[in-house]
Amino acid sequence: MEDKSFARPEKPVVIPEGWENKVSRRRILVVDDDGDIRRFNAEVLTLSGYDVDAAADGAEGWEALNASPYDLLITDNNMPKLTGIELIKKLNAARIPVSVILASGVPHSEESQLGLAATLPKPFTLDQLLGTVKKVLGGSASDH
Repeated sequence: MEDKSFARPEKPVVIPEGWENKVSRRRILVVDDDGDIRRFNAEVLTLSGYDVDAAADGAEGWEALNASPYDLLITDNNMPKLTGIELIKKLNAARIPVSVILASGVPHSEESQLGLAATLPKPFTLDQLLGTVKKVLGGSASDH
């Protein structure tokens, strides 16, 4: 089911002052089946200096996580093939070291048992996305 609460901005994305070029190429994987949300999040994070890859569903995300190391996974939950919760459970079982942010419009009873670094309730703002990523990756982005 597609999240209709997301609206693509009419103006180009402008990163808040102080965010640009402060990141030492931390690697982030964005997994979301909504193409607009996936592209927007990847664009915002890339413009903020992160090295970003994107996957269209949990199964594609699982392949990417097995092919390359990431510092952070930002995943939606309601996706075809493999949900975000199922993807996180696979990561935990395989002991793949990556911090995880679950972005979802619906709270899940299992969240506390998954070892999440953070959750982002949908819809979220640009500031919430960047603030949560900075918090999870630790300290000032320029420290990395």
